[in-house]
Amino acid sequence: MKRPWNIVNPAIYSLVTYDEKDNLNMNICSYVSAVSLKPKIYSIAVDYSTKTYENLKLNSFVVLQLLSKSHLKIIRKLGKTSGYFFNKENYLRSIEMLESWKKKTVLKDTCALLELKKMNEINIEGDHAMFTFSVSKYKTLSEGGILTFKDLIDNKIIL
Repeated sequence: MKRPWNIVNPAIYSLVTYDEKDNLNMNICSYVSAVSLKPKIYSIAVDYSTKTYENLKLNSFVVLQLLSKSHLKIIRKLGKTSGYFFNKENYLRSIEMLESWKKKTVLKDTCALLELKKMNEINIEGDHAMFTFSVSKYKTLSEGGILTFKDLIDNKIIL
């Protein structure tokens, strides 16, 4: 049997962050949750050892992208390849997977986009920090075809 945290089927997201030279990085997030409706607040867990974490220390604004099943082909590059050693923006441009939204560069074919403003970082024991973000802008693009944790398992990307 699977461990309890592997039997739920959360949506898969990607967080767009920027470094000090305004180069973008994208990751994969499954530890994402809306935690308040008024005001709208999200919490996102981010691995301490990642480029995403480093970028979040530098910048307050990010874009949270709700991924679609069409992103399965790029998941390994976004989530299993470090932004410290691989330029994800160049890769995504080379395969024509980027577009603009609200003057931000985002993935094509997402189900939803949320511009977030960092509020707090909570350092917990373990391998991830917890960040809270207020929602500045958002757009739902599709309610169907959302990429899920089970899709990653079924395609032998995780577990």
